[in-house]
Amino acid sequence: MHIRIYKAERRLILLDGETTVLSAPIALGRVPVGPKTREGDGKTPEGTYTLCLIKPDGKYGRSLGLSYPGERDTRKALDEHAIDLPTFRAITDAQHHGQRPPWGTALGGEIYIHEGGTHRDWTEGCIALNSADMDALFPYHSVISSVEILP
Repeated sequence: MHIRIYKAERRLILLDGETTVLSAPIALGRVPVGPKTREGDGKTPEGTYTLCLIKPDGKYGRSLGLSYPGERDTRKALDEHAIDLPTFRAITDAQHHGQRPPWGTALGGEIYIHEGGTHRDWTEGCIALNSADMDALFPYHSVISSVEILP
């Protein structure tokens, strides 16, 4: 199973192959247009990530942590001198070992799919769902292979 998030449409789709299991409205970061590039920019990332942390009772209820920053984010940041080589290596090493990447870098981190409502774009870069939609999504967390976030 995998998740596709369409930022412009404010929609999360859970797919089993190409069959839609769940279609739900979402809220995004407070600056929803464009990909996340740095800590505190209020943007939601764009790219393909995995679930790297599951919280049954996080700050905003049930939360699914994403493996942001990903390889594409990290390479771009290194090329633009936003991060140094040791930071690049720490992030890519974690990715290659299937671990949560370091979240305390200049790129930011701690990006989740979590509860909290979809009344407006209000997160720091996370994807927020209504509680009823998280009721439907959360039980699948162990079989979700990827989360693709599209503009």
